[in-house]
Parts: sequence; C-alpha cells; structure tokens
Amino acid sequence: MTVASEGQQPGPPVRFLPHGRGSERVFSGGHASARVWQPPLARGPCQVVVPGSRTEAPGLSFAACEGCRSLAAGHPGYISHDKETSIKYVSHQHPNHPQLFSIVRQACVRSLSCEVCPGREGPIFFGDEQHGFVFSHTFFIKDSLARGFQRWYSVIAIMMDRIYLINSWPFLLGKIRGIIDELQGKALKVFEAEQFGCPQRAQRMNTAFTPFLHQRNGNAARSLTSLTNDDSLWACLHTSFAWLLKACGSRLTEKLLEGAPTEDTLVQMEQLADLEEESESWGNSEAEEEEKTPVLPEGAEGRELTKCPADSSLLSDCGNWQPRKLSVFKSLRHMRQVLGAPSFRTLAWHVLMGNQVIWKSRDADLVHSAFEVLRTMLPVGCVRVIPYSSQYEEAYRCNFLGLGPHVQIPPHVLASEFAVVVEVHTAARSSLHPAGCEDEQSLSKHEFVVTSGSAVAADRAGPTILSKVEAALTNQNLSVDVVDQCLVCLKEEWMNKVKVLFKFTKVDSRPKEDTQKLLSILGASEEDNVKLLKFWMTGLSKTYKSHLMSTVRSPMASEPRS
Repeated sequence: MTVASEGQQPGPPVRFLPHGRGSERVFSGGHASARVWQPPLARGPCQVVVPGSRTEAPGLSFAACEGCRSLAAGHPGYISHDKETSIKYVSHQHPNHPQLFSIVRQACVRSLSCEVCPGREGPIFFGDEQHGFVFSHTFFIKDSLARGFQRWYSVIAIMMDRIYLINSWPFLLGKIRGIIDELQGKALKVFEAEQFGCPQRAQRMNTAFTPFLHQRNGNAARSLTSLTNDDSLWACLHTSFAWLLKACGSRLTEKLLEGAPTEDTLVQMEQLADLEEESESWGNSEAEEEEKTPVLPEGAEGRELTKCPADSSLLSDCGNWQPRKLSVFKSLRHMRQVLGAPSFRTLAWHVLMGNQVIWKSRDADLVHSAFEVLRTMLPVGCVRVIPYSSQYEEAYRCNFLGLGPHVQIPPHVLASEFAVVVEVHTAARSSLHPAGCEDEQSLSKHEFVVTSGSAVAADRAGPTILSKVEAALTNQNLSVDVVDQCLVCLKEEWMNKVKVLFKFTKVDSRPKEDTQKLLSILGASEEDNVKLLKFWMTGLSKTYKSHLMSTVRSPMASEPRS
C-alpha cells in the first residue's frame, strides 16, 4: 500500500518477498508502495504504500526535500516475518522494481489530480488492465504552514485483479478509514498547538501582496512525521499495512471442489453473500467481522506477525493481544464421554429432529463450545443459534439457545416433547467424571442434567443416522478426524434423500401413496426418519430450490410423463 501527498512522488514500499513462485498484486496508499506475493491458486493480499520520496527511485538521482521523504537517508527500512506463510513484509523508501515504481507513481499522481471524488475527500476506484486497478482514499492533513492550512494525501491500494479489489472494497474502506482518522487526529493536535503559539493567518494578511513565488521561498514541505509529531509513525504504518495485506489476502479464498458443491457449501455461499450485502448497506459500519488480526510492532526489523483483537487500533495499541480460549468440548466423542451415553443419545435425538436445544450455564464459553460441536450433526441451513440470551427465545427463532442459570423457561416448554434442556451445575465433588475427560476447562467440576418432556428410550430405534453416528463415536479405532468425515458423508447421504423427497412432493406434487413408496425405497419410512427428512428440508439452499422451479417452468417440463 502507498501513501501519496500532493506535489510529492510515491515513496517507501511495503512488499512481500516470496519464498517461491507465485503472482504479485499491488496496493498503494499515500507515501509508500507495496508488493504482495501469493500462491498461484490463492487470491490474496494487496499492497500498501506510505508517503515517501522519489529520491532513490529506480533510474532517478536527485535531492529531495523533507516532505518528499518518509525514511531517513540510509535507513534500512522495516521488515515483518510471517512464519505461518513464510512471507516477509518489507518497507523501503521506494519500490526496487522499475515497472512497479511506474505503476505506483502513476496511481499516486492520478489519485491526487484527475481522479478526484466529489468533495475531494473520500474513496474512489479507477484503473485498467495494463496499469492495474486502484482503490484510493483521499484525505487532508492540517498544516499551519501550508497554503489553505492543509495538505492532501491519499492511501492507495493497487491490484491487477479488478473483481477481487471490488469485493475487498468494504473491508479496505473500513480499515483505511481508521488509519486516516488517527493520522488526522494527531495532525489536528499539532496544528492547534502551533496556531495557539504562533498564528499564521495574521502574518499572511500582512504579506498578502508579496509575489507568490517569494512567499513560497523557504517554506519547504513538511514531512508527515513532523505534521503528526510522531517519530514512530512509519513503523506504525508499516505494521498496519503489513497486517492489512495479510488480512485482505486471507479474507477470500478459493477452494478446489471435486464434483458439484454440497448443500452446505451452497448455503454458506448464500449466507456470505447476504452478509456482504448487509455490510455494504451499513457503509462505514464497524460490523465487518472477518478480519481481526493487526500486527505487533515489536521493533523496526525482524518482527513477527501476530494477532490482535478486532476492535484494536491499527496505528496504536497493537500490543493488546490476548490468546483465544481453547474449546471446552473437543468433539462429539468428547461430549458423549462427559454427558454419558444415555444423556448424549437424548440430546442428539432432539438435535437431529430439529427440536429446540436449551443450555443453561454461567459459562457462556462452555455453551458456545457445546453448540459448535452439536451443530456438526446438522446441515448448515438447519442451524439457527442464539449463543447466550438474557431471556427465553421462541423455538421459531432458534433451535440452539443459550441461557443464564437464572433465566426462567416457560412451563409449556419444559413439558414439551419438542425441547430438551441441559442444565450445567457446579458439582459437589470433582470426581464425577473419569480423569480422561478432564481438559483445560476442568469439565469434571461441572454436572450436566439433561431433561425433556419426551425422553428417548434406550431401546427406541430413532432415526437411522443417529445409530450410525453412535456407532462411529463408539468405535475407538476411528480417530476424531475420521469421525468428522463420517459425519460429512452421512449428512450428504441424507441431504440427497431430502432433495429427492422435496422434488417428489413439493415440485412434482405426487400423491401421498406414491410418497410412501418413495420413502420405502429410500429406506426412510419410519416415523423418526420422515420427521428428520421434513426438518432437513428446511436447510436446502435457495440455489437448489430456484433451479428446480426454473426447470419445472421450462418448456421441457410441460411435456406429459410417459
């Protein structure tokens, strides 16, 4: 990314130095430029540029004033190492690659001259296939010595992939806007202090008729460091831009799918599209969740990329990092060991049938962990979660509900056969569970009571998929990863049955007698299996449903059946 200022040339770059072959993407912003390396199949990071000078640009040799230079002469620059991807983020005074320098320079000039948004301050998009596509956010910095008491800058992101850059617009806008707000805030404090000590307006009124060129003599442009009174500004910008490159590169990924996408994949894509549309409608809202990890500024060189909370500042407070809590429940097998086989069977039956599952506990992390494990038994489209609420929520709003220990549940819900309640109490002694069940969260100190208005008898067959899940969980020869893959296969098998039933009943409108024959052929004629299929039908993707309906409306669909 690069920072460009009015009347100055692009300066220090932030780069990815690849440890392998791949493609390059560029982001610029203000007075610096950046190169990003990414694997051949990954659509990833961009480049960030901070204001700098053209002093040491490839093929150029001349002196530059303080305002045209970001790093001091002879400064080695900044570097951050990302051990996870073996990528280095490097900030220099200028891009070493002549072609990259030309692209960044042109983008900086255009962002501050011909490509200007209404009001001049704000984000714009421009570019072409040859010189790359540019996201530019123009802004002003207060300067008591400048004409008009302000100088114009822009933060620029350059990428050769137009679609990826457009899809990254909401993310880039929110994060870059945060960086700009901090720069403007620091500069405003310096401006107010200088005006209070030596007001410039009266002095300029006395020299109003002095020739313009004479006024400019001796009034060289000031550096961004001077305007913000922050000697560590470039180190902080390097940190922020390096994180921005990494986060922007990891927020969208490409997956290699073998065969047609699963229903879970289609539903996840639809949910992501809905979320992006909602985020765009919020404009500059901070609701964007995806990217939570700024970089720790541990020093000018050799710093490591680590994670920070999403709400931390990009230019400051980057050290307020806390590790995420480990999961309480590791897997379904672990939960079955903790709850016991009978209680887990009751709970799993209600989950698969679409009944409301209510957990009451003081520990919200425990409840959240339980839901993350239980939801793996259901298609993505069938999961509606309210992780932790201060009041009871109706079943039509969620099938997974977390409550505090003192929240009252309506009596009709407690007596209903369509709900199950798991109450978590502090155990009287810590030996309720075997030592092997203990983990970092000390689950052995809790007692779990599973109750329902319709208890599932041990000899009741239940849905076929439940028996297969229990068989996989009890088979100690299968690892946790293998059990997870078994669950994926089982869900896809039963979702295929759901698709057949949906088309047969909802699209073709076959009579009830034919439906019973179909269920027998599918091996799902039992009552619990029929209820499960009807519930899972609600998890079908809109893409699949619209495809079926368009097929029915096509001319071929009007032909009589043979």
